[in-house]
Amino acid sequence: MSLYDLPKFNIDANDIKKSFSKFLKNKFLFEALFLIIIASAAGFMAGVISISYFQNQINDFLQKIEINLPQIEKLGQNSQEYASSFSYEQAIINVVKEASPSVLSIIISKDLPVYEQQWISPFEGFGFEVPQYVQKGTEKKEVGGGSGFIVSEDGLVLTNKHVVLDKTAEYTVLTNDGQKYPAKVLALDPVQDLAIIKIEISEEELKNKATGDFQQDLEKQKFKAIKLGDSSSIQIGQSAIAIGNALGELRNTVSVGVISGLERTISASGGGFSETLEDIIQTDSAINAGNSGGPLLNLKGEVIGINTAMAQGAEGIGFAIPINKAKRDIEQVIKNNKIVYPFLGVRYVLINDEVKEENDLPVNYGAWVIKGEKGERAITKNSAAEIAGIKEKDIILEFNNEKITAENSMAKIISNYNAGDKIVLKILRDKEEITIDVILGERPEG
Repeated sequence: MSLYDLPKFNIDANDIKKSFSKFLKNKFLFEALFLIIIASAAGFMAGVISISYFQNQINDFLQKIEINLPQIEKLGQNSQEYASSFSYEQAIINVVKEASPSVLSIIISKDLPVYEQQWISPFEGFGFEVPQYVQKGTEKKEVGGGSGFIVSEDGLVLTNKHVVLDKTAEYTVLTNDGQKYPAKVLALDPVQDLAIIKIEISEEELKNKATGDFQQDLEKQKFKAIKLGDSSSIQIGQSAIAIGNALGELRNTVSVGVISGLERTISASGGGFSETLEDIIQTDSAINAGNSGGPLLNLKGEVIGINTAMAQGAEGIGFAIPINKAKRDIEQVIKNNKIVYPFLGVRYVLINDEVKEENDLPVNYGAWVIKGEKGERAITKNSAAEIAGIKEKDIILEFNNEKITAENSMAKIISNYNAGDKIVLKILRDKEEITIDVILGERPEG
């Protein structure tokens, strides 16, 4: 075969141009598709790496605040009782759970007259009648409520004096689990708004609970006493938990706040009862009517105060008596079945700059012994002051070497002593300083 016998091709320039153009288009499409695939793969890998990184960061953060997702899921599925992974929140839950069995609602009842409407004819023969209310005996009714808490296994209960002040009323305590017991007022503090009552168990109740096992019966009569703390160590800003019978209806209501202030002096009144209270704790834990006498607790579950009063016309301002003021009352009732306070027996006015100027006194501090505007005696008859020879218009400058001021009143100082203690008074009499030895007496009731 000669070379001329090879197949011949007719090559047109236009065909070459079209083919080359088509080739270029296919090449660009392929390259674009390739780039898209590469970019998608890169984006997917970057997403996986980012998610992994952020998940690790989140898990590290959650571990720092003591939370992990598997634990929360487990609690939601398998636990019937909520348990917080926040240590602060769980501390409150634990305190309430531990203290609530010792917190009581106090129900105040009285025999009140029952009236019945009757129609009578005021004039015979006129044929008309008028309504008249006639008493038909008496009926026991609830007239109020408050709170208290158990401080001994045999049923001693600490509360406010103003809660159990009515001597004609009957008192019943209601436990957190719904048990009712009558209660007897044992002692009223003559100075502080404090009282101690005793849970009483009737013979019938004892018989109903009797099992024949003396030790077991004895254990059944024991009550859960609350833990008492130390109010001298509390700080402004620390957490405070109040528990009480809010409004006299809502048993064991819990409110949480902080200690807002210390060493407050307030004038408390209500229900015909009024007194000045010193060294009082201020808290923003909600204290409502009916909360009176309930405990104010710290996060260790210890009582640091006795809820006493709320500020009228304000929100978040409540007051509690420091528990250390009540410890002596509890000890005295256990030992002597009564509360005894030392008593000097003088009526006085605390001196400050204003009192000094108004009365032309030689000093701006001390307790000025003076009779009242209505003629009240300056020196109580047969009191320690009268026996020691204290006179009207004396200025008591120091009580056992402790200076008496408006901030450090004599009432505050004397509360640290006991009846029968021998003390020394520094007195300014007719511009001359003298010292007098005094044996403190016992404060009379009422």
